[in-house]
Amino acid sequence: MTTQTAAKVDGRKLKKVEELFNEQIANGTHPGAAVAAYYKGEPILDLWGGVADATTGRKVQKDSMFMMFSCTKPLGAACMHLLWERGKFGWDDPVVKHWPTFGKQGKDKVTIRHVLTHMSGFPITPEEMTADKLLDWDFCVRAMENITPDYAPGTQLAYHALNFGWMVGELVHRIDGRMFDRFLREEIAAPLGLKDTHVGLPASEEGRVCHVHEMPDAINRAVTSPDRVLQGDALIVLGNTPAVHQSVQPAAFGIASARDMAKFYAMYVGLGQIGGVRVMKPETVGGAIAKQLEANTPQGVLQKRALGHMLEAVTYGVSPNPRSFGHGGAGTTVAWGDPDAGLAVCILTNGFRENTANQKRLQAMSQAIRDAVA
Repeated sequence: MTTQTAAKVDGRKLKKVEELFNEQIANGTHPGAAVAAYYKGEPILDLWGGVADATTGRKVQKDSMFMMFSCTKPLGAACMHLLWERGKFGWDDPVVKHWPTFGKQGKDKVTIRHVLTHMSGFPITPEEMTADKLLDWDFCVRAMENITPDYAPGTQLAYHALNFGWMVGELVHRIDGRMFDRFLREEIAAPLGLKDTHVGLPASEEGRVCHVHEMPDAINRAVTSPDRVLQGDALIVLGNTPAVHQSVQPAAFGIASARDMAKFYAMYVGLGQIGGVRVMKPETVGGAIAKQLEANTPQGVLQKRALGHMLEAVTYGVSPNPRSFGHGGAGTTVAWGDPDAGLAVCILTNGFRENTANQKRLQAMSQAIRDAVA
């Protein structure tokens, strides 16, 4: 479905987005996908198609949901943004101020800002964090308490692929009193009407989740990674495990529709409101998406980071606005917002590809949507 609104949208170029969407599925770029976009607070694009599960032939439906991997992180960050707005903590508070038992192994100087910007110093997932442990929240909390940092806090940008989620989830719990999944549901999803967004999927909804397919160029299984829990094809296996879908992991295992996530980003683009519903104050959003740092990872990759968002990533279009913000999900997905263009976009696929091919297909789709409102 493509929709023109009172805002400036080129209908012919929007039709080209739909043609590109269908072409990517037809040529095997991925088995199935969903794409949605908002422009100046109104939905202009809602596409879905292809195969949800190639082994059974199940088709992607209007109500299908996708594994988002790290596209989940901004949902976790949003909960923290809202708690900050309510005066519940300061970004430079030491984590131990709210979570006293966290400060073991020299972690007493880690701040909440460090957590949201991947500067906490302990990026590697503990090896004991296997899929069978993910439903035990107390076990996850103890693992974070007992972890030993690799870097002094604030000295090295290093992507906390999974540890980010357990940290944010427990901080929400400690600061507010509600468990993370409940807080997200009551304070973010419900006001926005996001009925197909879950961090902790109800078991009854499992049949609506698209299978993650390993594409021919998927991440090399022989690759060595410092994060042994995520190396090789382990992430693809986790992405298809019901216990993982049902776990509360605000960094990596969210399940959602593109429709919902585009609306979530449209709220940020709208400075905290959409459709007459205000979720956050404009100043909260402004601080949340402002650049906090620009630095190299240990692998030599330059990154620009806000409080839970990545800035100006290649998957946001060929020449994205420096103020564009969002997040990608390993080998599959991206969601982003551009406050100057008035755009909010989510692209979810179920074909896991290596980085270069994944970035190319997502960038092409993002740019096609940008072109339709330029």
